Amino acid sequence: MRIKPHSLPTSRRHFLRGMGVALALPWMESLPLLGQIASPTAKAANKPPLRMGVVYFSNGVEPEHWWAEGSGADMKLGPGVLPMMPHREDMVFVQGLYNQTAASSPSPHLGRMNLLSGETVSLDPSVIRVGTSMDQVVAAKIGGRTAIPSLVLGIEPNELRLEDGLSMIYGSSLSWITPSKPAMKEIYPARAFDRLVGDGTGRKLDRSILDEVRTDSQNLRPKISQGDKAKLAEYLDSIRDIEKRIEHAAKEERLEGWHPTLEKPDMPRPANELPQNIPDHMKLMLDLTVLAFQMDKTRIATLMLNNDLSQMNFKFVEGVHGALHLDITHHKHVAALEAMHLKTNQYHIAQFAYLIQRMKDINEGETSMLDNSILMCASSLYDGDAHGAGQLPILLAGKGGGSLKTGRILDYLREDSENRKACSLHLSLMDRMGVTLDRFGDANTRLARL
Repeated sequence: MRIKPHSLPTSRRHFLRGMGVALALPWMESLPLLGQIASPTAKAANKPPLRMGVVYFSNGVEPEHWWAEGSGADMKLGPGVLPMMPHREDMVFVQGLYNQTAASSPSPHLGRMNLLSGETVSLDPSVIRVGTSMDQVVAAKIGGRTAIPSLVLGIEPNELRLEDGLSMIYGSSLSWITPSKPAMKEIYPARAFDRLVGDGTGRKLDRSILDEVRTDSQNLRPKISQGDKAKLAEYLDSIRDIEKRIEHAAKEERLEGWHPTLEKPDMPRPANELPQNIPDHMKLMLDLTVLAFQMDKTRIATLMLNNDLSQMNFKFVEGVHGALHLDITHHKHVAALEAMHLKTNQYHIAQFAYLIQRMKDINEGETSMLDNSILMCASSLYDGDAHGAGQLPILLAGKGGGSLKTGRILDYLREDSENRKACSLHLSLMDRMGVTLDRFGDANTRLARL
């Protein structure tokens, strides 16, 4: 079935179709106007959708290097936030928010893995419970509008071992569908990609998706504007690029960071689809997040750059050597380890900056994809060495479709505890995503000044 101009204004979903494949197109200004002038209702419906993305990094920050001063283009940033310098005007630096149940938990790490729920983490080893995370609350409300209700990605595998008597499922999970059921994250780029180009459940790729939709894309080109032609070409190129990188990653045999429990497989070898080079892996997952938003396959995504109590080895970062991330962050004020922790902080924030730049570069009419998104970068701890959760390191980016003013600092550190709740932030963000609740976690008020 080919795209027909007269059918376009009646649907906000546009596809390129091949044998067994329906590839959702990015937002294009030309599409609703093909065949007829769009009605006011159609014009309103033509606004790009609002997306929400959360990027998580483990084990906190170096507090003395995590600061911001000023506003807009004149904002000054501490060393830990330095990779955000090009995006100061796209950012909100949030200081002083916390989850009370985390700050008071006797479990220094896993008891504080409630960043997106604010609920108490169960300390009973026989009971898994942490609260439904705010991304999944939004997904339950609006996720039916897209093929994938929410995209949950990660780099390190889920762990089922015990740490301090508690299940490492807490440390492996940011997103929770119910209080006792985590949304199991996908760490294989190829499988995440399969979901995006298929029906949302995944499909085996036996040849390039672009080969299957090439005819449809050629038929579409004469009907769209020059700007949209360039956008379509860029979109198809990005899919081809990810295909090539996944194919290349499948040939990698090196292991960094975590290691499997067996040195050799105890079953016939399947296709190796998991990149073992951490920078490549992270970049792929960030690109897949952008692609998912661009295809409108999902409007909600979370990405764990590493697990809590991470065993990731950051030797790929210049100046970092000889220790795993967990050991670096528990440095006991050893100067050399503190310096390496700062470098890992900067690396994490650089990944967030990369996501921002990718989304900023995607034009959606008079706005960018970043303008039509709300992004959060955060950790469940502040001072990783002291296990401090008295406040959380939080960066916001994107304009939320015009609902979020950026280029500023919001400091709640000196306010009373009622005005410092991270769950007040979550309520405010959920409002913008079209989900209004009277209460979430420990909060029943919205975040002031957001």
